[in-house]
Amino acid sequence: MAQSNPSAEQLRRDAESAAREARDDLRDGARKIADDVRDTARDLADNSGTDKLRQRGSELAENALETGRHYADQAREKGEEYAERARAEADRLYAKGQRTADEVAHYAEDRYDELSEMVRRNPAQSLGIAAGVGFLVGLILARR
Repeated sequence: MAQSNPSAEQLRRDAESAAREARDDLRDGARKIADDVRDTARDLADNSGTDKLRQRGSELAENALETGRHYADQAREKGEEYAERARAEADRLYAKGQRTADEVAHYAEDRYDELSEMVRRNPAQSLGIAAGVGFLVGLILARR
């Protein structure tokens, strides 16, 4: 059964997956740049052209800059997506907690009303029970 709201565990798994994906993409990008540097070094060894080296270096720098921007944008988008999911989950949990607190308050109010009514109907019995509980609490505290 699919849930409409992801759990915190699912959000954590999604974040880890995105981090792994970004790490792998960065590794691939770094590997491509390293290959380009090796190729440039080989070309330089073959053809001692300074202009060619400058051009190739400029291309590599631009490529690295563009790759970095791309990954930064991806990371920002993923971060915003997961932050929105986390906010939605927090709102859902807050609303659920609020409903539960309201239910507990209503239940406690009902029990209080029942107890008050019982004390009004049987004041002597209530006084006896209270005295017995007080005596037991006194014995427990005296032993400490």
